[in-house]
Amino acid sequence: MEVIESRIDTKSEEYRRNYEVMESLVARLREELRVAREDRSEKARARLAQQNKLPVRKRLELLLDPNTPFLEIAPLAARGMYDGRIHGAGIVAGIGVVEGREVIIHANDPMIKGGTIYPMGVKKGLRVQTIAMENRLPIIYLVDSGGAYLPLQSEIFPDADDGGRIFYNQAVISKMGIPQICGVMGLCTAGAAYIPAMSDEVVHVKGTGAIFLGGPPLVRAATGEEVTADELGGALVHCRESGVSDYLAE
Repeated sequence: MEVIESRIDTKSEEYRRNYEVMESLVARLREELRVAREDRSEKARARLAQQNKLPVRKRLELLLDPNTPFLEIAPLAARGMYDGRIHGAGIVAGIGVVEGREVIIHANDPMIKGGTIYPMGVKKGLRVQTIAMENRLPIIYLVDSGGAYLPLQSEIFPDADDGGRIFYNQAVISKMGIPQICGVMGLCTAGAAYIPAMSDEVVHVKGTGAIFLGGPPLVRAATGEEVTADELGGALVHCRESGVSDYLAE
């Protein structure tokens, strides 16, 4: 086989200029990724701490096997869209190793609009599911979401690859025999409630996790009844009564 030799002169002026341009682009990319990881309001950070919940990347750190790679998927999704701060489309997703097994993880970021789902978040979720089906990777969902971002709900259900496709795919993935495991980390409201309900195994965090189609404010508006999130859809309700959740975590 003939050897293809490089004709690039690493000492030339042209090479130096190209190298400098590429280095500047790489530096810009790294800065964009840093912003996507770290740019959260102090109000959101304080609210999360008050709720005794962990940031999404800390959750991933504790979930993944130590010193194993994590290939993040679409970390710059929704860049420049909406208000410019819906980093990663409000979702952290990627392929990692849990208990020695490669899995794909889909985790809502509760510090971005309460983990609500944006149109680009739907596309990102569908991409995660497609990769899982193509490669037969188990999916771990870490759900902490208020459901669809209502001001943009008309863009979430407009086409074949819309929000409803997420749940259709869950049924297909189940039929394929690919495990789907869900951690109920916070509120799972409206559409976000279907994800644990359609998963194979559900771990429900007591005190912070709750599953319901309509939360306490909706119940109050509809019936006048005062009820807490935990009473309406907390871990004890779904582990002891409904059977939606399989394991209670404290």
